[in-house]
Amino acid sequence: MGTDNFTINGNATCLDPCNNYTVLNDDWRSVNNTDNSILHCDRDINWNGWYRMFLGGNSAQIPETCVPEYRCGTRAPLWINGSHPTQSEGIVSRPVCNAWSGSCCYFPTNTIKVKLCSGSYYVYKLGAPSNCHLAYCTGKKKKKYIFFFYLGWDGKGLNASQIRRK
Repeated sequence: MGTDNFTINGNATCLDPCNNYTVLNDDWRSVNNTDNSILHCDRDINWNGWYRMFLGGNSAQIPETCVPEYRCGTRAPLWINGSHPTQSEGIVSRPVCNAWSGSCCYFPTNTIKVKLCSGSYYVYKLGAPSNCHLAYCTGKKKKKYIFFFYLGWDGKGLNASQIRRK
């Protein structure tokens, strides 16, 4: 559930992709990048193995919501149509979509595999998109908040206070 098949020196073996990935640290992949002077294309990249995304040296993730055209250094940014997995889910498959001509999921693309690693980062097994000027997009890791409520007696009645932790 949490391992993938790798071939090392011609021998097939199961390894944890959280310990066997390539770093993708391309700032042009940022959801905030609107520079259209160079439109990148991930179609012709030889995607091999698992990848971990970074932006500016910080761990990043592929967005889960539609990214508008001409962002992420490309015409049609690729995003995950679904949620990232929890650790108990292990490796999951997720469809990939892209914005094009007013549609958030224009080209039928491949699915990718995703895993949440114990350091609270994701690794991705990416594939080549079907057309050019499609590229995987990255954004900052979403923060998850947990809310705690405390009920206490203040002498006049019940008093509720809220404490937020990251």
